[in-house]
Amino acid sequence: MNTRKIGDVILDIQNISLRFGGVKALTDISFNVREHEIRSIIGPNGAGKSSMLNCINGVYTPSEGSITFRGQTFSHMNSRQVAEMGVARTFQNLALFKGMSVIDNIMTGRNLKIRSNILMQALRNPLGIGPAQREEIRHREFVEHIIDFLEIQAWRKTPVGQLPYGLQKRVDLGRALAMEPQVLLLDEPMAGMNVEEKQDMCRFILDVNDEFGTTIVLIEHDMGVVMDISDRVVVLDYGKKIGDGAPDEVRNNEDVIRAYLGAGH
Repeated sequence: MNTRKIGDVILDIQNISLRFGGVKALTDISFNVREHEIRSIIGPNGAGKSSMLNCINGVYTPSEGSITFRGQTFSHMNSRQVAEMGVARTFQNLALFKGMSVIDNIMTGRNLKIRSNILMQALRNPLGIGPAQREEIRHREFVEHIIDFLEIQAWRKTPVGQLPYGLQKRVDLGRALAMEPQVLLLDEPMAGMNVEEKQDMCRFILDVNDEFGTTIVLIEHDMGVVMDISDRVVVLDYGKKIGDGAPDEVRNNEDVIRAYLGAGH
């Protein structure tokens, strides 16, 4: 059991700007994330939140600025390299394999961890349990632990496409956890959920942070959720940073009230 203690800066975003042609999606944004904290990024629609997440996990290359992860600074990094360094992500629009079972979807999150060529090993050793089979058993045991943790045992073998939306989001979280990330990027994990589903997801996010000690960067529209579970909040508006601090600090920031809370959110 991890006793959660906010640590040193694990992720440092410095002067990030992002342009698509003549359009500026992000302008000179800097903030940091400390180990074991829940760090939220909020802002109205079109504020640049998902673009920021895409810069962190290597989907976009910033036009300017740098990102430092565990002391290593980079300006160009692809998604696989970021994943190998220990950063996992869930997506606003589910990218699950709808025809595959829950357990097989979560197993796909182990791909970076699988070292043996399972097929070749099996061909060489069709009868006995070889290194590849033992490795697969270990990975499956880890995935079963995640399934228990997320309370989705009853749906282990169910094709994901047959599950209610809230459970699909839980499977998406499970697949990211299967990577054993040091930093978990959550892109609107509660979008489209009812109140009960949101409460469940909040509990799982807090438990992941507490029990696994995982650092979490969260984009979320539900201000109540953000203020309840975040250690610190950074606020974007039109691709610029307009606020940064503890939830109470941000809640009382005049610029934030005008840009975000005043916009009907």
